[in-house]
Amino acid sequence: MVQRFTEFDFGVSWVMSFYHQDWYHEGPTAADVVAKHLAEVDNAYVLAVRRDARTLLDGLPSATLQVLWDAGADHMPSWERVGGGTQWTRTVVDLCDARLSAEPDVRPLSGADTEDGAAQLDAVLTEIDEARFLVAWVRAALADCARRCTPELAFRLLLRAMTVAPGGSLAQERYARLQAVGAALHHGEFVVDSVEFLVATG
Repeated sequence: MVQRFTEFDFGVSWVMSFYHQDWYHEGPTAADVVAKHLAEVDNAYVLAVRRDARTLLDGLPSATLQVLWDAGADHMPSWERVGGGTQWTRTVVDLCDARLSAEPDVRPLSGADTEDGAAQLDAVLTEIDEARFLVAWVRAALADCARRCTPELAFRLLLRAMTVAPGGSLAQERYARLQAVGAALHHGEFVVDSVEFLVATG
């Protein structure tokens, strides 16, 4: 099966992982942290982040964006500091543009990296609905993302929210379903594996 450009997480869900408890050691501002990471990766990573962020801006209002960023980041900077959901997401796009402007020849994403997972919409909505350890407004924001942005993006954001939410657990059969959706979306080996630690044992 054709896979995406990386076996690991990518796009905005990858950016969310930057904001852990000690993120401020990596830069004086939230934007500086994004710029630092973008400077360290190949163009495909930057293009994937830009694509996600533009998709979110086109599909969702600022309040919903804030819910998604808060759900996916361990320690999201305060919204007063980054300007709200729309402004922050636009800042991420601008940082990607600045990084790509320094490149002489940027090839666009192609193949599996452009697929939006439309055929998996119902499956993604089912997994969002059944993630009952996520609070209701997070599930609602994820469902809006699946319907108004792309199911593929919503699925990665779901996985990211699962890793952050307290009290999460997954039955083995539920994890197997997530793996099947991830495979259908051409995700690499370590995307769904990020929530394997939630699988109940014994």
